[in-house]
Parts: sequence; structure tokens; C-alpha cells
Amino acid sequence: MIASGPLREDMMAGNEIDIASFIDSAMFDRTFDEGMALVEETARYLDGKGREEARALPRKVSMLYAGESMRVTTRLMQAASWLLVQRAVRDGDMERSDAMNERYRLGSREICLGTCAEDVAPLPEQLKDLLERSDHLYRRLARLDDVLFGEAEAPLGARGQFDALARAFGTK
Repeated sequence: MIASGPLREDMMAGNEIDIASFIDSAMFDRTFDEGMALVEETARYLDGKGREEARALPRKVSMLYAGESMRVTTRLMQAASWLLVQRAVRDGDMERSDAMNERYRLGSREICLGTCAEDVAPLPEQLKDLLERSDHLYRRLARLDDVLFGEAEAPLGARGQFDALARAFGTK
């Protein structure tokens, strides 16, 4: 559940530093570059070799191809949009508070995190690779979105885990 009102404002203020740290980091730059490169690679494949491969597939597999190519496209559109919003915040083109609005959050989770009901083994290898890589990217961004915008707690680092264990066993 997403908080609203004063609670949401407190969450926004508390996460502002974490968001700023993330979008100013080398990790964000690498993630941004990875995401945009995957978008370009997927577009080239689907418009070129993928189109040729799809024509050669049996009808049932062709339908599976169509559905999964839409899933990979949706994942990557959502990922690119989210990454571009974060970059706009970093570059001062958008306010952090605006980026936290639901309309700028990572969307279409039910489609993007869903799995295919059918076996994807008959699909072309390159499409299966793009599906897997886009799934990993989307899941990583979903975790970041949840942590940065108050849906989940940041995972504890090694020191935090040791401290939690020490507290649990009464040694701290």
C-alpha cells in the first residue's frame, strides 16, 4: 500500500538523500547504460532477425512468439521510462517529489513480472535471451523502485546483518 498525506511526505523527505545518492552513483550510470543498450538491441532484433525467425515458426509457436515479444517490449518500455525519469531528476529537469508520483513509478508489474503459461523452449534462442535479460533488469529496477520510494526497506549490508544477528542472540 502506498502512503498518502503527511506520512507520504515524511517518506519522501526521508528517502530524498537515498534517491540522490543512487541517481548520482556509478551504479545508476551502469544500470542506465545497460537498460538503454538492451532496449536498442531488442528493437534491432525484433525489427530484423526476429521478424525473419517469427515468419518461419509454426502457427502455435508464432503466437507464443508474439505474446512474449510484447512482454519483452513492455518490460523494456517501463524500464526505459523509469530510468529516464531518474536521470531527469539527476539532471534537474524534474523534481524528486514529482518522480515519486505513481504515474512515474515502474508500472505494468502484473505483465512484466508474470511468467509465460507455455513452455518457451521452441522460441528462438535470441528472444529467450532477451526475455531473460529484460526480466533480470526489470526485477532489479522493481526492487530499486520499492526501496527508493518507500515500498520496501533497503536490504541490510553485511554489517547490518551481523548487528541484527547480535541483537537477536543478545550479544549486543
